[in-house]
Amino acid sequence: MDFRQEFIEFALAQNVLRFGEFKTKAGRLSPYFFNAGLFNDGAALDRLSQFYAQAIQASGIAIDMLYGPAYKGIPLVSVTALALARAGRNLPFAFNRKEAKDHGEGGNIIGTPLAGRVLIIDDVISAGTSVRESVEIIRAAGATPAGVVIALDRMERGTGELSAVQEVEQDYGIPVVAVATLDDLMAFLRQRPDFSAHEAAVARYRQNYGVAKSR
Repeated sequence: MDFRQEFIEFALAQNVLRFGEFKTKAGRLSPYFFNAGLFNDGAALDRLSQFYAQAIQASGIAIDMLYGPAYKGIPLVSVTALALARAGRNLPFAFNRKEAKDHGEGGNIIGTPLAGRVLIIDDVISAGTSVRESVEIIRAAGATPAGVVIALDRMERGTGELSAVQEVEQDYGIPVVAVATLDDLMAFLRQRPDFSAHEAAVARYRQNYGVAKSR
């Protein structure tokens, strides 16, 4: 099975991905809900990191190090670096603190100094605020943002015709790689007769709010 399909099964088993009726921040009634914060024990985080590592390896993006934006990106970048090292690709990583520290090592970056091509590790992209701040921090250090990796791309329009992911790609000229996308979720549902009712609901939602593709 493709790792993207495995990830969707895993997210369902962890109750991170649920079906039903959920109101989004935009006021839309969504037939599914994804909350990456529920990957909240050691075994789940370990498995999640392996999916991130697989997505990075499959992307082919040239990178020199990893960066995780506080706060959600801190555990994600840490375990992803570990998973990549176990897979034979040892990369340095860093993350930021919300407030600059004026004693000890000082500054607001913890870990390896930002340099070269830096890959941002986050959970999802909604408004794109976290990515914008990360890009500014990386560029201010003289490094180059190489891309973003997230868990799920909902492939859903924002206020305009583009999705939040597409806006990030357009605004910063960097690729966004998702472990899984709405396309992958639809493919999963088509293969599972026990989820047929959800497939119809997700297809209708996509018809109303979806974008053609994430990239």
